[in-house]
Amino acid sequence: MQETLSPYEIGQVLIVDKPLGWTSFDVVNKIRYQLKHATGKRLKVGHAGTLDPLASGVLVICTGKLTKRIDEFQAQEKEYTGMIVVGATTPCCDLEKEIDAFYPVAHITDELIQETIRQQFTGKIFQVPPVFSAIKVGGKRAYESARSGEAVTMPPREVTISEFEVVNIERGENVIVIHFRIVCSKGTYIRSIARDLGVAVNSGAYLGALRRTRIGQMPIEDGKTMDEWVQTLEKSNISAQSTNKVPE
Repeated sequence: MQETLSPYEIGQVLIVDKPLGWTSFDVVNKIRYQLKHATGKRLKVGHAGTLDPLASGVLVICTGKLTKRIDEFQAQEKEYTGMIVVGATTPCCDLEKEIDAFYPVAHITDELIQETIRQQFTGKIFQVPPVFSAIKVGGKRAYESARSGEAVTMPPREVTISEFEVVNIERGENVIVIHFRIVCSKGTYIRSIARDLGVAVNSGAYLGALRRTRIGQMPIEDGKTMDEWVQTLEKSNISAQSTNKVPE
């Protein structure tokens, strides 16, 4: 008698709204565990595009035979919203580590911010990824070398910023907070954009918050939280209707 495969073995795309504090691998491991509990089998599970622990939003999870399409999904355009804090820096370019220096902001006008973004941060640009990243340098993850105190030289890469919208600018006594929306290509580090924008306006900056709102044609509105996915996968009668549709 031929064995009947579950939809997850055949292959499904799960659009997860990754919570803050979770790594992308945490999500993969949780989904894999729930699928094993539901099907009695250890299925292939992978993610298409890493999100840092301090970022939330769209994380595309592929199961079964659709794990072969991970590179295809990962290569698609990304959209993010978040905040860049100008006037201070951190070693990792976000809030994973404490502020290590402060910089002047009194000279920075709204016009300077907008013009700098237009001239230097739209279209095709070269950026240097943060040393606290998962990119392999010399056979090791860059963040592993950085955390052990080793000097890490990150090669620049070309990326494309299709849209960089300044949604709002808030001014405090010592910092400026830029609320943004960015549409960009695969491999773009928003932390690097924050860092480089700070330098470009003769100050310093770090990424204060980040949320991925879309990968390709998969928006956050089509996703589920981790709790919702756990509830879905805990159901004994797994059906194709309980998953997201696979994008064309």
